[in-house]
Amino acid sequence: MARWTGEWLSSLSAGGYAGDQEPPRWPGEHLGLPQDGIGAVAGSGRRFVALLADLIVASLLTSIFIRPDYENLARMQEYNLWSLAVWAFITIVPAAIAGFTPGMAMFGLRVARLDGAKLVGAWRAVVRTILTFLIIPAAVRNADNRGWHDRLTNTVVVQMR
Repeated sequence: MARWTGEWLSSLSAGGYAGDQEPPRWPGEHLGLPQDGIGAVAGSGRRFVALLADLIVASLLTSIFIRPDYENLARMQEYNLWSLAVWAFITIVPAAIAGFTPGMAMFGLRVARLDGAKLVGAWRAVVRTILTFLIIPAAVRNADNRGWHDRLTNTVVVQMR
């Protein structure tokens, strides 16, 4: 059973680190990241606010082309679907190429690969976006403040400034 649940279930006991391994003193210590400053693991609050900023940007961009009509349910559903598509686009393309979304750029965050490669790449950006959309995989974090979407794609969100 432990093989299937991996580290997320073991995080319920012993701070997320089983066996002989000590829990980290700060998020990212076991990943070789600094405690604070540039390159340190980003906090959950800044990540959440960056996500909200991305959703607002997507909504505003969608509003340029489709006017939200709060009295017409069908029109509002169309608006919401287009907003979701725009959010996916502004999340996948910039993250794959530059390593950050517009919201992440506003708050000084970026996605970094743990293997040291410079680009996040398309498949990692797509998987991260899908799992963020599902909310729970992105919300369940380990001691290094990495959600399932980060662990699956071997990435971490770090501070740029």
